[in-house]
Amino acid sequence: MAPGSSTSTPELVSRVPAEDWARLSAMRIAFGHQSVGYDMLAGVDDLAKQVPAVRLNVVEATSVPATPGIVHFRAGKNEFPMTKVDDFVRFVDAAGSSAPDIAMLKFCYIDANPNTNMRQVFTHYRDSIAGLRARHPQTTFVHLTMPLRTIQTGWKVSLKNLVGRPIGGHSEGTMRQEYNALLRTEYAGKEPVFDLAEIESTRADGSRISFTKDGVTGYGLASEYTYDGGHLNEIGRRLVAEKFLVRLAEIAKARTAQ
Repeated sequence: MAPGSSTSTPELVSRVPAEDWARLSAMRIAFGHQSVGYDMLAGVDDLAKQVPAVRLNVVEATSVPATPGIVHFRAGKNEFPMTKVDDFVRFVDAAGSSAPDIAMLKFCYIDANPNTNMRQVFTHYRDSIAGLRARHPQTTFVHLTMPLRTIQTGWKVSLKNLVGRPIGGHSEGTMRQEYNALLRTEYAGKEPVFDLAEIESTRADGSRISFTKDGVTGYGLASEYTYDGGHLNEIGRRLVAEKFLVRLAEIAKARTAQ
């Protein structure tokens, strides 16, 4: 049976104690996203069907419900990441004293484009989260790295290097790396981080899909995890969802231990 196939045993999820799933299932979790977020949640549904202990109610809604589970919503507009931050702020603030236990925003790979200043995007995100944290001190904010796209490989790369032509995916990939490096520097080891980019770029053998442009190392989505170069296929969504659920269970456990 192939590793990562929909019928193989979800090892990481299976190792999580039932009491940790019980803690997580009692949490109210807000998740702002766009299309890759739907892939992740499809993976969550896949795993929940295989592991009975995973009992998460997942709903799409325009406000935070009173009942536990993951409430998700479309945040902002693709290619305009500032609108995603602003929508996320409005969503959490609208809950008032009933703000979620855990909240997170995911950008899309397409938010890294020629019109985007990644440092400005990160600064807006960081400052907005700081404001939310001050207004909602009981909410745990989880920080997600920006997802990736595949990068060009094969003999054409050598030819393009020879003639000095740009290689597919490198420019935008460098931008995503800039944002992700800023996020990791700001939050890693201090607040919860879910490193989606690292998961997407790491193959089953532990190697990573990487490239170097202008002295900067960037990363790409492993081709075996996608059906179109950006969105997750069944293998990719399962892999990401498993690590996503385990990370959420860890966060829920840490919250109850406080």
